[in-house]
Amino acid sequence: MANAKRDFIVEKVKEVLAAPSCCPELKDAAQKYLAALDTADEKAAGKILIAELEEDVQSIDDTLAFFCSDAAKEIFGAETAANMAETARKVKATGAKICFCPACTAGKTILDHKETLL
Repeated sequence: MANAKRDFIVEKVKEVLAAPSCCPELKDAAQKYLAALDTADEKAAGKILIAELEEDVQSIDDTLAFFCSDAAKEIFGAETAANMAETARKVKATGAKICFCPACTAGKTILDHKETLL
C-alpha cells in the first residue's frame, strides 16, 4: 500500500513539473525530490518539496486578487487577466479554496498526502 501511495505522489510531482504555472523554485524542489527517490536523501528532499509547496500553493482568494491586479494586466494583458479573474470567481463559487492552475491543484493533492513524503 505504501508503494501505491508513493507512486501516486510521484505522479502528482510530475504533474507539478509539467505545469506551465510552476515557478522556478518549485520546479527545482520537485526535480530534486524525483532525483532523490530511492536514495538516502529522499525524505530530506520530500521535506524541502513540502515547504516549497506550502509557500507556493495559492488560495483561490489570492488567485482572484492577483488576476484583478495591475500586475496581472501587465503580465498577461488586460483581456487575459479579466478572463482568468472570471474563471477564479467561477471556481470560488463552487466552493473551491485553492487556485485552479495545474501546479496548485497537483501541489494541494501532494500536501494533502504529505505524510507519504516524510
